[in-house]
Amino acid sequence: MTSLFTQEVHLSKRHEEIVSQRLMLLQKMKNNFGDHNTERACLLQATEIASKRNLSLLQTRYWASVEEHVPKWEQFLLGRAPYPIGGENQNETGNTVQNEMK
Repeated sequence: MTSLFTQEVHLSKRHEEIVSQRLMLLQKMKNNFGDHNTERACLLQATEIASKRNLSLLQTRYWASVEEHVPKWEQFLLGRAPYPIGGENQNETGNTVQNEMK
């Protein structure tokens, strides 16, 4: 009878160990799942921010503006026209400096 009692105690301890290990594994799984959800939320937020930025860029008509100004810059870069933005001010400033040097 002592042998059965000893086996019962041993099995009871083993059962407690298994339940304890199970709880630890469940906690690890819960933590990993939480980390995964946090990571996913960050990715979704980054995607949303990028989408809003891209939409904003499209709404500003950036490329239409660039295409509108390309001919002016092209002539300047080829040396056929003055600086396309604020060119009058630069020429006046340049003339002033040149006049003062004379």
